Amino acid sequence: MTIAMQIGRYRARLGAGADDLAACQRLRHLCFFGSDGLDRDDFDPRCQHLMIEDGDGTLIAAARILLIANATALRQSYAAQYYDLAALAALSGPLMELGRFCITPAVRDADVVRAAWGALTQIVDDAGVRVLFGCTSFPGTDPAVYGLALAKLAAQHIGPEALRPGIKAAEVVRLGAAKGRGTAPLPSLLRSYLAMGGWVSDHAVIDRAMNTLHVFTCIDIAAVPPARAKALRAVMGAG
Repeated sequence: MTIAMQIGRYRARLGAGADDLAACQRLRHLCFFGSDGLDRDDFDPRCQHLMIEDGDGTLIAAARILLIANATALRQSYAAQYYDLAALAALSGPLMELGRFCITPAVRDADVVRAAWGALTQIVDDAGVRVLFGCTSFPGTDPAVYGLALAKLAAQHIGPEALRPGIKAAEVVRLGAAKGRGTAPLPSLLRSYLAMGGWVSDHAVIDRAMNTLHVFTCIDIAAVPPARAKALRAVMGAG
């Protein structure tokens, strides 16, 4: 599978080789830990790595992608470490897990996100992906900071009971039971998922190693609103 897409000044492509992987790992460490280093784990060699580069070749954004043939193979995913995904075996594949999505902190250009989602749409179409999922992170581990946002998720966006992930992680907080009324907003990636008809787990995992809260997030590709799907495919043709 190949990706080569130009959106404005940004180019989307899939990583090729050790140097590209290391560049993604460096950007991830900067974004998630705020310092120089390499954010890496055993999932990296099994994944494809989406790279969004500036006109001079500087890496601006990255994400990793794991294509999964069917729902019974969900135990291979990163999310399966933290969520009991047995109920999702009812879904038909193929599936795609999106993880470690990050953008250089100093960049606020919407074209970066457009380039990323345009490239992801091409991958979904080329691979015939039926379901897109991942762990969507909130910075920090204090649920009270996101009290109102978590309450909104609980009221409006929890997934169907028949598919909802069960609790597996050691530290979790139920979305509807989060204490505090902090007004920190939903992460932009999560807002994108929800705008495409996505749903979330009924609990957030407290991940102290990554210093985040995260929720399992899932999109049925067939249920993406037609106008949104048309806009994403228009981005695919922009290059």
